[in-house]
Amino acid sequence: MSELFVILKEEYPNFSYDLLLSQSTYKHSDVLGIDLEYDSENIAATNAYLTGEIQYEFSHTDNSKILYAPLKGKQGIYGVLQIIAPHSLDVPIKEVEFMTFLAGSAGSALENAQLYQQSRKTILELQLINETTYRLNSNLPLADTLSFMAEQIKSSFYAQEVGFFLDSEERVKVKILPGSTPFFFLTTAQTYIDYIKGKLKKENDPLLFGDISLPLSNQSKCYHSIMVVPVVLGKNLKGFSMIMHEKPYFFSFETFQLLQTLVHQLSLSLTNSMLREELKKLVTTDHLTKLHSRNYLDEKIQSSMKKDNEGTFILIDIDNFKEINDSYGHQIGDEVLIQVANFIKGNIRGKDVGARWGGEELAIYLPNVPLDEGVAIAQKIGAKVSENSVPHITVSCGVSHWNKEKPDTDRYLFKRADEALYHAKGTGKNKVVTQGANSKVS
Repeated sequence: MSELFVILKEEYPNFSYDLLLSQSTYKHSDVLGIDLEYDSENIAATNAYLTGEIQYEFSHTDNSKILYAPLKGKQGIYGVLQIIAPHSLDVPIKEVEFMTFLAGSAGSALENAQLYQQSRKTILELQLINETTYRLNSNLPLADTLSFMAEQIKSSFYAQEVGFFLDSEERVKVKILPGSTPFFFLTTAQTYIDYIKGKLKKENDPLLFGDISLPLSNQSKCYHSIMVVPVVLGKNLKGFSMIMHEKPYFFSFETFQLLQTLVHQLSLSLTNSMLREELKKLVTTDHLTKLHSRNYLDEKIQSSMKKDNEGTFILIDIDNFKEINDSYGHQIGDEVLIQVANFIKGNIRGKDVGARWGGEELAIYLPNVPLDEGVAIAQKIGAKVSENSVPHITVSCGVSHWNKEKPDTDRYLFKRADEALYHAKGTGKNKVVTQGANSKVS
């Protein structure tokens, strides 16, 4: 474009010139020019842009004649070349033809520049999609997958906040997934989350907000530009992604379309991750009691014996369980097992392991817990069962313990607890007995 002005100034030094570029060209071009405004004060310039024909205008202010030549390429018109001839100087027809030729050359140059930029943009978008697809198909854990996606979105779209959410009809509040930026774990974010959830409940379509204003406290940072893409499986809303920026109209429609492509890939990966985690949960969880499986318990104890200083193991047996099944039926027997499992889950820490040992026997492993504390927990669970179970039942417990001061294995830990439980069952039931069988605790 600089060459265009050099030629014009050499040929017509008394004239002045400007490029009036269309909004899309002005926005996506590095060329210095003026944004072409479509209003009543620019009728001639607008007509030149719309018709592709040269237009003339006379200025009464300074008696100048203005020529508007469209910047025309093969695929469209990208603006107008404005040439001002001062003091009513006339522009000969041959010069008009030459200026038209120059304007056409400039239009072709702008078109080629835009096509080049669009090609580079398309290549970068395809690279982004390919890289994202590759990483999402790498069987990463769900948290790693979402963290990767958040970084991709922030770096590609210059987003300030990125959030991932799980939703369902039964869930009162959506679940904020790991990988979301810290903002979404604040109370302030709930206003945005609730508003978007309400919108998506009416229609599971992607949402683009250019300048949204929600009622927030005066101290809260306001986000005006928001893009939302739902994660839909079948016809059911399973979650959504939300991307935000504080500046109004920050995200373009092209960006919105690209985000939809990325989130579509994410939804497939999210589904696969959820299925893998559900399968893993099924493998490590007893289907009836929802306690952990025996294999899971074994692995956790073996791991604990390598890294912890001590641990306590509790083996629990439901007293007279066969009589429960014979008197009430196996369905009630299952309900009794579930009741005891719930008492266990309600009285252990998150890092403790409650498990289905087999039949009517359940187990608890307490890493880094000394024997006396383990006994107290067993007593507490036994008392809860005796006081609250329906039909009324009792449990017997055998408790064993290990520490790093002497060699031990999980096999002998189980054996000592089993012997203590056998002693408890043989000496009246409804009691807690520790390893060695001599130190009975009722």
